[in-house]
Order: sequence, then structure tokens, then C-alpha cells
Amino acid sequence: MTKYSLETKLMAVHAYLNGTESFKMTAQRHNVNMTMLKKWVVKFRKHGLAAFQTTYTNYSVEFKMDVLNYINEMRASIEEAALVFNIPASTTVGNWKYSFKTQGIDALLPKRKRRPPMNKKPKKNQPIEGSEETLQAEIERLRMENAYLKKLPCLNSRKGKVTEQDKAQIIYELRTEFKIVHVVKVAGIPRSTYYYWVKQRNRLDKYREIKEVIQQIFHEHRGRYGYRRITLELHNRGYLINHKTIRRLMIQLGLKCLVRMKKYRSYRGKVGSIAPHILQRDFKASKPNEKWVTDITEFQLFGEKLYLSPILDLFNGEIIAYNIEKRSVFPLVTKMLDQAFPRLNDGDSPILHSDQGWHYQMKKYRHLLKEHHITQSMSRKGNCLDNAVIENFFGLLKSELLYLQEFESMEHFTLELEKYIHYYNHKRIKAKLKGLSPVQYRIQSSIAV
Repeated sequence: MTKYSLETKLMAVHAYLNGTESFKMTAQRHNVNMTMLKKWVVKFRKHGLAAFQTTYTNYSVEFKMDVLNYINEMRASIEEAALVFNIPASTTVGNWKYSFKTQGIDALLPKRKRRPPMNKKPKKNQPIEGSEETLQAEIERLRMENAYLKKLPCLNSRKGKVTEQDKAQIIYELRTEFKIVHVVKVAGIPRSTYYYWVKQRNRLDKYREIKEVIQQIFHEHRGRYGYRRITLELHNRGYLINHKTIRRLMIQLGLKCLVRMKKYRSYRGKVGSIAPHILQRDFKASKPNEKWVTDITEFQLFGEKLYLSPILDLFNGEIIAYNIEKRSVFPLVTKMLDQAFPRLNDGDSPILHSDQGWHYQMKKYRHLLKEHHITQSMSRKGNCLDNAVIENFFGLLKSELLYLQEFESMEHFTLELEKYIHYYNHKRIKAKLKGLSPVQYRIQSSIAV
């Protein structure tokens, strides 16, 4: 590669900055490489004359880490970092990055020139083996090792191994009781690694405010929100942050949504008429009261049973009617229908889809639907996916209420169940509803029309 003198570099840079010619024309006029000229101009604008002065800097570990942190946080290239920090050769930064990745922070330490080994004379007044002084030092060492090992099980139980950061944390906690120079030997990490993590620990956490809001949202919804729904809620509150970052922060905070459980089945064979599968798993609706789905789920608490029968509108996922009974009797369904019928407007003729439960095969049930211009649809036998939306609602209900809270009695649970359905309709946001709750989405849609 051609080496250019300082005078040539300055003449070419000043000619470009003070003239009206392009990079190409300026490079040709001064007989320099155009790519090099572009770099010189960028460096001169940022660092002035210092950009071209030859230095023999012995860069510190802190400076090298600042450069590498800049690359990670700003997603900058090695070339960009070299320009920003006025490092003459970008290969220097590339070597730092590779060394840190393969060998850790110790590889960034400046190499010291070693002197030839000298014949060391034995130190005077060495403690005699078996003496009281030697035994006292051994006791202190064992006490230090014991204190260090006691703290190990408290950290990193999920990962199955102890990281350098965990070791540094333990040393930091023991720093007032033992000398750091001794504890780092027990932990098996260099002192420089310990001080690096201490420096990182004392830095301000740029996600501190976000973490507080995440915890607030998580506990406000009693652990029912996962990282996707919390991301939507943060967007609603004006925090524009990536869902992957939210997931990572929730893992750090130990916040995790609960899993779902199975539901009660009401199929008892053929006891009446079976309706055709009209819905055909088309769970999208263009307007309210176009497609409804229903089913029954069972709760067992305090040696008692409780049954819930809701109707869900596929337009926005809203529970438009429901009934709760202590027995799975036919009025469980008819009382629910009595609540749903007033929701119908003139000209509405929805499809009401269910499984083949015995309630939905009854003649009276079919007559009530026909009387209100409702088309009956049923899932195929033993195929729960045909009614997946209401199944999903029951899974959420049990994981977010039944398995999340403690209840004093069945009456207390019934009260909390009614509160949850209200919460589900009015407050619980959904990604497919553009971050709105079912009721908010229905109101917004009616205004838009």
C-alpha cells in the first residue's frame, strides 16, 4: 500500500474541503487513492490535525473496552470505530475484538517487557513449617475458601455454572472481610477481571426505568402478561423498545408468564341432533355479531365444582355473555343465551359454533337459536381444534386466574372469576387487536365506521 506524506494528506484534504470538486477529481489531481482521501476527510473533520500525527500510544484496557463497547452498542463497524477513536489502523481494533472474544479481558492487557530471570535469594525470616504463624495463615486461608464456597450455591442456579461475573460478585461481597488479592486466587480469576466487573457494576443501568415499568405492568396484571404483551403495553405508554430486549430484561428480572392447562369436556355421545361444521375453522369476523363460539369449562376447588359457559365474539374476542352454575345443567346454557340475545341488532344473524356437548344437541337449544335467526355450527367429533378460540380463552383463564391466585372459598373464587372476565374484556390488551382490549377495539371500530 502506498504511503503518503503528511504534507500530501493535508493538501488533498484542504483541496477537497475548500474546493468544489468531487472526491474522484481531487484524488486524481493530487495523485492519491480516492478511498484513502475519503477516510482522511472524515478523520480530519472529527479530529483535526491530530488525525494525521503518528503516535505510539500504549492503549489502556479501559480505552480498548470503550472502543469494543462502542462497536457493540452502536452496531458500528471496525472501520467506523477506528475513525471515531482516532486509531491509525483499523486492524488494531480488529485484533482487540478477536482477542477479547477468544481470550477474555486479560488479552487486552499491555504486554510488559520481561527481564531475564534473576537468581532470587531466599527471603529472610520465612515462617517455619508447622509454626504457629504458618498454622494461623492456613486457618485464615481455609476460612476464606469456606466463605467463598458458601456463596456459590446462591448464584446462577439456573445456568448450572458460575461465570466470571458471578465470581466477581462474590469477591465484591467478601472484600471487607478478606484481602482481594487473596480471594481472587481462590476464585481463580485475575484481579483485572474482577476490577473490570466492578466498574461495569457501578455503571448506571440504562434500562433501569424500563425495568421498573416492566415489573409494574407484570404485577399489575398478576403475572398474566408475557414479553410480547408487555412490549405492546410499553408501546402504548410511549416506550419504543424491541420485544427481544423486553424478553432479555424479563429473564434478568426472573419474570415469566404461567403455562396453560386443559379444560373440562362435556361430550356424552349422541343425545340429540348434530349440526354441521359450518364455521370450518374460519375464526375471522368482519363485524360484531357475525360469528360466536361457546363451550363449557369446569373448576374444582374446596371439594366442589363450578361450571362456566361463555359466548365469545370472534370479531374482537370479547365475552359478550356468560353464566356460572354449580352443576352442569341445561339452564347453564339457556341463561347464557338470555344474556346474549339482547346484544343482537336488527339484521344480525350470527353463526354460533360449539362442540358436540349434550347441551347443544337439545331440541330446546336448537329452537332458541332458530327463533333468533342464529345458525348453529358444531365441531367434528373429538376435534378440539375446530373450536380453538374458546379453548384458548379457557387456557388463559385458568393460567391467569385459577393457578395464579389463592382463594378463601368457592364464593371468593366466583367473585374473582367475574372480575377476571371484566378485566379480560376491558383491560387485557391483545397483539392482534393492535394493542387494544376487546371492548376498546369494538368501540374504535364502531367510531371508524
